[in-house]
Amino acid sequence: MDTINKKCVAVIDSDLPVGVIANTSAILGVTLGKYLPEQVGENVDDATGKTHLGIITIPIAMLKESSDKLRELRERLYEPEFDDLLVVDFSDVAQSCNVYGEYIAKAASVPEEKHTYLGIAIYGDKKKVNRLTGALPLLR
Repeated sequence: MDTINKKCVAVIDSDLPVGVIANTSAILGVTLGKYLPEQVGENVDDATGKTHLGIITIPIAMLKESSDKLRELRERLYEPEFDDLLVVDFSDVAQSCNVYGEYIAKAASVPEEKHTYLGIAIYGDKKKVNRLTGALPLLR
């Protein structure tokens, strides 16, 4: 796989409480792992012989943005120019549900423009990802 020309970022609403930021990051990461299994490395043994499960083999830049700008970013990602990027989003619609079936039903009743995005992960062509997120600050 050509990882030199690929990039992965997660853009999180920095105004969220730290627990919601952590939860959003975890959810985005799990979904990325499902769709990018080839980017999860092999298990690693340490010097004492204990095994540590493989982690993602490429960096994920953690960036921050306001909720309004996250909405704009998500809208841009629906444009045909960015069809080849892998996009994972997590919104208030999903976050408000405790059971996945509830999320499916709720999402079907809420138009996309009514979703408030808590975070978006993007993976794909480095130039395209940089064009979309290159000016965003790191989440600290």
